[in-house]
Amino acid sequence: MIEVWRGGLLESYHAGHAVICDDKGEVIEAWGDPGAVVYPRSSAKMLQALPLIETGAADAFGLKEAQLAFACASHIGQGFHVKMAEAWVKGLGLSEADLRCGAHEPSDKIERDRLIAAGERPCQFHNNCSGKHSGFLTVTKHLGAGPEYVEIDHPLQKAIVQAMAEVTGEEAAGWGVDGCSAPNFALTVAGMARAMGRFAGASGEGDARDRAMFRLASAMRAFPEMVSGDTGADTELMRAMDGRVALKGGAEAYHIAIIPELKRGIALKIVDGGARASDAVMVALLVRLGVLDANHPAAKKRLNAVQKNWRGIETGVLKLAEGFL
Repeated sequence: MIEVWRGGLLESYHAGHAVICDDKGEVIEAWGDPGAVVYPRSSAKMLQALPLIETGAADAFGLKEAQLAFACASHIGQGFHVKMAEAWVKGLGLSEADLRCGAHEPSDKIERDRLIAAGERPCQFHNNCSGKHSGFLTVTKHLGAGPEYVEIDHPLQKAIVQAMAEVTGEEAAGWGVDGCSAPNFALTVAGMARAMGRFAGASGEGDARDRAMFRLASAMRAFPEMVSGDTGADTELMRAMDGRVALKGGAEAYHIAIIPELKRGIALKIVDGGARASDAVMVALLVRLGVLDANHPAAKKRLNAVQKNWRGIETGVLKLAEGFL
């Protein structure tokens, strides 16, 4: 799908799978193997957030639209991300210790440097999945369930498994433990694209599932900074499309798109896990579908991007492989 050239020679390439589905779940276009079974990782967060709305937990605790977007986030730990996670959890009458995502240094350099200067250690609010876990805690408290909400037999995880099966149209092929300790369920790329197509077709005027999908995708498009952060690929690209599309990347080069105006959903996986390639392929598909300007800086930064060294000398280019698209 993607090639990297240096000095007129092919240096590296990235293979992958990609599927575009409509709102009925039908495959419109596909590349690679649509039936490839892989973990969608954080690209599945809007599926994992369905019980947050469908159980009534979001409304019971008066969650705002920005919080719904944050529940689908893989953020970089900017100050406003950390503050939202902290306020959300404390608003539930809980504490940072109730989270089960673990602590890590924030990707945001400003917040990282602030912690160092203050002699502070990062906490679980800095975790890039703290928004998802804040949503998990909200459902857990609403259901009166036990505190170990990341265990596979917890009522929350059972609700997630059921919702995912219904929206993707398939049973999970298996599960593994994600970086944030929550279960992640293996699905076909086509199944994820089918789910994204259904999110794209949600009107907000149908049944409970339709309304939940509509609210989550709308929140992501309205608050792109909550989804990844000001320097994140998802945020930059959603802003480039003026909030017309919801994007969500996942670890190991998974990526999805929800395009309401076209009622199309995209799922893609780069086999070697290279995120530079998943970003480039997503840009190419969005341009192909007419929702992203190929000349926008956010697009040019990721596709047909000139590679430069530390002295600013042009060394090569990252581009689509010949014959792909």
